[in-house]
Amino acid sequence: MRVAIFTNNYLPMRGGVTTAVETLRRGLGALGHQAWVFAPRFSNGAPDPPFVFRYPSIPAPTYPDFPLAVPFSPRLARIVRDLGIDIFHAQHPFLLGRTARRLARRLGRPLVFTYHTRYDKYAHYVPLRREWVEAAAIRWSCRFADSADLVIAPSLTIRDTLRERGVKAPVEVVPTGVELDRFTPGDRAAARAAVKLPLADPLLLYVGRLDREKSVERLLAAFEQVAAVLPAARFVLVGQGTEAASLRDQAKRLPAGDRIEFRGVSPREALPPYYQAADLFLFASETETQGLVLAEAAACALPAVAVSASGVDEVVFNGETGILTKAEPRELADAAIGLLLDRELRASMGEKARALAEREFSARRQVGRVAALYDALLGRGTRP
Repeated sequence: MRVAIFTNNYLPMRGGVTTAVETLRRGLGALGHQAWVFAPRFSNGAPDPPFVFRYPSIPAPTYPDFPLAVPFSPRLARIVRDLGIDIFHAQHPFLLGRTARRLARRLGRPLVFTYHTRYDKYAHYVPLRREWVEAAAIRWSCRFADSADLVIAPSLTIRDTLRERGVKAPVEVVPTGVELDRFTPGDRAAARAAVKLPLADPLLLYVGRLDREKSVERLLAAFEQVAAVLPAARFVLVGQGTEAASLRDQAKRLPAGDRIEFRGVSPREALPPYYQAADLFLFASETETQGLVLAEAAACALPAVAVSASGVDEVVFNGETGILTKAEPRELADAAIGLLLDRELRASMGEKARALAEREFSARRQVGRVAALYDALLGRGTRP
C-alpha cells in the first residue's frame, strides 16, 4: 500500500501531530507499506530524507515558528501522481489538508482525515473576534470531515462531538499509539543521572508545548503550593512555545522558583529518561483530543495528576492510573502532595498505567488498525 500523509505540522517542529505522523509513517513501514510525508518547508530546516516533500511556506503572523504552507505546487502534484498513491491521509482540515482532498479527488483515491485538534480552542491565535473564529473553526472542520471517506478520531469524546455536530462520514476511534519498547519503565537512578537531576528529590514533570491552551501557568501555581509542603520537590518542564518567556518570568517570581527548571525542547528519543526519572506527571490542559504525553507517561509507569477534561479522562483513570482534579491549582497541588507522600499508591498506579498503555496505546496495534481501515476503503479487507 502506498500512502501520502499531508500535514501542516512536521519536523523539526515538535508536538502531538508531528508525533502522530511519525508514529504512523514508521509503523506503516514496519508493516511493509510505503508512506510519504508532505509538509511545509522550514526556513532553517535540515536536509530531508527521501520520504519527505516540502511545500513552500510563509511564517504564521501570530506564531512565527509555525510555517504556513502555500498549498499549491504543480511539481509536487506531478510527484504525487507518479508515486501511484493509494490512500491520501490528511492531518488537518485546512491548507495541506485541502491539498490532499483536491489531489485525492483528482486521482480517484480515498481520503482519510484524522481530527487531531479541537480547532475552536485555538481561536486566540487568529486576530479576529473570538466568537466568530470559534464558530467558523467548528463549521469548516466539520465540513471537511464530512467530505472525507473516513474520519479517524483519537478519542471517543471527539467521535461523539463530531456526531453531535452533524458529521455523517464514517468515524473510527483510533488513538495515536506509543512505541512501548521505547517508552517503558526504567531504572530511576539511571534516569536521574541521564537527565542530571538529584536522586533523592521528589520530581514532578510536564512535557508539552508551552502555549496558552496548555494552561501551564496553573501547574506553576500548583507547584508553589506543593513546594510549601515538600520543600525538596522539583518541577521540570520539557517543551517550548509562545508562552515560554512569560512562564519563566512567573516561575522566577515564585518563592520556589529555584526548584523549577525549563529544559526546552527535547528530541523525542530523549524523552523516556524524563518520564522514568519523575515521580509524578502534571497536566492542566482542557483542550486535548487525546493527551498523547499522558499515554507516554503511562507507558513509562508514571502516574499523572491532571485536570479532568475530554480526552484526558480516556487516558487517566481517576484513582487507578492517576488523579483527575478540577482546574484550580489548589486541587492539583493537593492531589500531587497526597501521591508524593504515598509511595505504594504511586507504584500501584504506575503499574496500572503501564498495563493500560499495553492494552490501549500500543503503536503497533493502532497503526495496524489504521492499515486495516485503509484496506477496507480500498476494498481489500473488512474493518477491524
